[in-house]
Amino acid sequence: MSRKRKHKKHEEHVDESWLLPYADLLTLLLALFIVLFATSSIDAQKFNKISDSFSSVLHGGEGLLESNTSMTPGNETSSTVIDQNNEEEKKEEETQEAAVTQEADDKEVNEADLEAAEREELQQIQEKIETYINDKDLSNKFSTDLTDEGLLLTINDNVLFNSGSSEVSVKDEEIAREISELLVMDPPREVIISGHTDNVPISTSSYHSNWELSVMRSVNFMKLVLENDKLDPRWFSAKGYGEFKPIASNDTAEGKEKNRRVEVLILPRTAKTE
Repeated sequence: MSRKRKHKKHEEHVDESWLLPYADLLTLLLALFIVLFATSSIDAQKFNKISDSFSSVLHGGEGLLESNTSMTPGNETSSTVIDQNNEEEKKEEETQEAAVTQEADDKEVNEADLEAAEREELQQIQEKIETYINDKDLSNKFSTDLTDEGLLLTINDNVLFNSGSSEVSVKDEEIAREISELLVMDPPREVIISGHTDNVPISTSSYHSNWELSVMRSVNFMKLVLENDKLDPRWFSAKGYGEFKPIASNDTAEGKEKNRRVEVLILPRTAKTE
């Protein structure tokens, strides 16, 4: 008779199905705390990264945590700060621009006032020279003109020089000295003396061109003027233009006479010279 085997009683298997919802619960709690922490921070960049990560894991990239950055508290604070900074920068730029514009306007006004005052002073000098011309009865030999460059005194060359010569004639040296007195100004101004000729060619042992003759006439006249100790040579210069800056036609004797001249240009103090 066979012996019946005794079957051992199997121990009951422990049910672990509760672990799954428990793990899910912990995960959700962890996510909740992280989200709460992130939303409490004003660092919008961190929050956006965390939100994007959780949205991607839990909802495939879409859902509640896929943030509209403009709606998050942190981003609202950050946007407000940025807007305030932008407004302050804009106001500061506008203030600076207004200051620069005002400075430019003030400078233009000051320059205009200086130019007006300087022109008035040159007119006074012109009146003094005109008085001298009338007193000496030299109106047919001298003339003045207030131009954009300055006050221009024009002297016909036959007042000062003999034909073909660059030396001031002895009889006219006194006129040169009297003109030097008219050039004494306070404050001093730059004075440019220039010589001019007609277009008739000249070739002598001393001068091979009208250019050379015009230069030496202006230089010799300037040297005579600067014998006046009241004048500072640093304010004077001489130029020669020869026949190349006529003021009349060289086709007539009258025109040629006008072109043979010495010019004394008194510059305003506001002039910009090189």
